[in-house]
Amino acid sequence: MATFKELGLNSEIMRSLDDLGFTEPTAIQEQAIPFLLKEKKDLIALAQTGTGKTAAFSLPILNQIKADNKELQAIALCPTRELCLQISQDIRKFAKHSKGVSVTPVYGGERMDVQISALRRGTDIIVGTPGRVHDLIRRKFLCLKTVRWVVLDEADEMLKMGFKDDMDVILGETPSSRQTLLFSATMSGSVHSISSRYMKDAWEISIGEKNAGADNVSHEYYVVHIKDRFEALKRILDYLPGVYGILFCRTKRETQEISDRLRDARYDAEALHGDITQSARTKIMDRFKRKQIKLLVATDVAARGIDVNNLSHVINYNLPDQNEAYTHRSGRTGRAQNSGVAISIVGQRDIRAIREIEYIIGKKIERKNIPSGKDICKKQIEIFLEEVVTADMEKFGDEEYFKKAAEKFKKIKKEDLIKHFIAHKFNPLLDECGNTGDLNCEVRDFRAKKETGDNANLKINFGRRHGFDIKGLFALFNSDKNLKYIRIGRINLMRECTIFSVERQCAERLAQYLQGKSFRGGKIDISMTDEQLGYSEMRSGVRHGRGKRRNGRGSREYGRRYFKK
Repeated sequence: MATFKELGLNSEIMRSLDDLGFTEPTAIQEQAIPFLLKEKKDLIALAQTGTGKTAAFSLPILNQIKADNKELQAIALCPTRELCLQISQDIRKFAKHSKGVSVTPVYGGERMDVQISALRRGTDIIVGTPGRVHDLIRRKFLCLKTVRWVVLDEADEMLKMGFKDDMDVILGETPSSRQTLLFSATMSGSVHSISSRYMKDAWEISIGEKNAGADNVSHEYYVVHIKDRFEALKRILDYLPGVYGILFCRTKRETQEISDRLRDARYDAEALHGDITQSARTKIMDRFKRKQIKLLVATDVAARGIDVNNLSHVINYNLPDQNEAYTHRSGRTGRAQNSGVAISIVGQRDIRAIREIEYIIGKKIERKNIPSGKDICKKQIEIFLEEVVTADMEKFGDEEYFKKAAEKFKKIKKEDLIKHFIAHKFNPLLDECGNTGDLNCEVRDFRAKKETGDNANLKINFGRRHGFDIKGLFALFNSDKNLKYIRIGRINLMRECTIFSVERQCAERLAQYLQGKSFRGGKIDISMTDEQLGYSEMRSGVRHGRGKRRNGRGSREYGRRYFKK
């Protein structure tokens, strides 16, 4: 691996990196920095949260910026004020020894007059949220005609949050000679659309598989009835002492409610959502970074910009509305060479979403059983005994109170003494644990039902998100005379892909023939898979072949048929 010194950065930046203890670049930094130092082409960089994207775009910009020029030279757009502040702070650290370079954050929720005053004094780099930047342009306080670099950080999230119109206006105000740098965790259809509209001849960097999960994060899920979700959360936390992480909820209301209930139950938790003031947020984050708060209960939006590298867990109280957002959440742990765990508490209806997420991240999500009361007691006693064994006794010495304690316990057998200690500390917990029931919910795994006959399963990279359906699959086969007469079995149409069954003797030939061919403006990626076909996840009302309803929910299992001649 290269070092920062070998990437071509100037001595001022290298001094700042040395102060920060940065020596080796991450994968995205190693590819992006040399490119941006030499090329004027636009850049699309796809990488997960926590991979060092801020340094990847800011270091080459700082290396080329003209510090004596008081004109605005670069603007970075990001989805939230939290991320805006974090990026600004990082750039200031990188520019510590670069004389005359100034950075100004502009974002909603704070007084505009203070930000306007900073802009009037002149700044080299603006980091802002699309809404506030658009507002400053509309009020004639911000002009982007001198901008040389435009950075779209977390472009997928900005589009999901409804900033497309603001981004259209902002990019329309920048010169056509600008260099546009788009950073995103996913290459969604909307991100592809903005790159097509505003970028030219862009070079693409993709670190790892698109949408894939971090290698050092393990994934687990627990299945419960909805009414038992909070009780299940408490048991999981009790069984995993030392949890330091983020608990994700869907809404601000749910975030506050769960945080309040956790605090009432004496857990070190605090809520973080859009209704929290900036000053309160700053205090909460300071306490969280110092581990005075062990569990941050947050919405997806509020969690943007949280820069903590040593989180042990990410817990999904609910799965995100968009499966792709799971990678954003799980990417909050497992950073900086640390390992992490992503836990999801789901209901029976979420099993299909779990399977789709497995495909997106390229990893198995392991089902776990919710601990029983006895499991929790056993675990906590084990941890307590380990703490006793490893306690530092040097400070205790041979003081008088030690002699008195030794004399008092002299007549008690060792085994009985251990029981006394455990009973004293854990009797209340033992009473509570004795009254707990089984919260695990039995569900049918849709992967369990196997295809009969001598068939093989194929996976193709088109799913519901691409507008693909059963009719589209038939059209793909019927459009080519070489593929007619091939027999098809069951079909599972999912969000990101489709799995279908064909006769084993045809499968390999079929995959070789279709691989790489163009279809609906994209390239076909098809391969044999060991994933089993269960009930079809088709959700449209179109019926083909001899289909029949299952479970009364509109799911269909498609019978074997011949394609039309």
